[in-house]
Amino acid sequence: MRKIIAFFIIIFFYNIYLPSKAIEFPKHYKFPKNYFKGKYYNSVKDLFLVSTKEMKDSRFEKTVILMLEHDKNGALGIVINKQLGKITLGSLINKIEDQSINKKELYDIEIPIYWGGPVDKKKILILHTNDYRNETTKKYNKLSISNDLKTLVKIAEEKGPKKSLVILGMSAWNIGQLDGEIEMESWTLSEMSMDLIFEVENNKKWLKALSNSFIRL
Repeated sequence: MRKIIAFFIIIFFYNIYLPSKAIEFPKHYKFPKNYFKGKYYNSVKDLFLVSTKEMKDSRFEKTVILMLEHDKNGALGIVINKQLGKITLGSLINKIEDQSINKKELYDIEIPIYWGGPVDKKKILILHTNDYRNETTKKYNKLSISNDLKTLVKIAEEKGPKKSLVILGMSAWNIGQLDGEIEMESWTLSEMSMDLIFEVENNKKWLKALSNSFIRL
């Protein structure tokens, strides 16, 4: 357990304590060399991508992904139903010299960490409602993403967004890759739901999204 906590601490300081920018569409990732390239029809952006029983990749078994980007050049999303564990906020802010942060009061507050996908594993993203914004925030329709320590502190102080998930990594697909996986019925689609992201228990999110799924025409 200590090794896991230390791993998260290193990643958080590497990605949040240093100056950061809002995330961009992926450009230089090592995608599989051989994959079934499907035909792009319509974007699945702002929908849930829900794995089916045809999913062959065990990493995505019973997975729900919020799709952030999707066009003829590829796709980007984040898993929202797989919690890795929890760490205390104190383990992140202990060495930060910022007099405005009440370290003693915030030290024992625990933060759930979610697995967002196998791509860019060191990137920390805070998915949250649109009622909060700062210089690192990027808006995606009804939701936003920030990636800075200040947002975590604001959340702990109950001065940040009303609802949020802290996510490690993301999911990305090359040209035609996601379209091919959808054609092979590894994924189905479901309408995006704020309640499912932030309110439903993690072990129930997949079944709920699957029960509301539909086939793309």
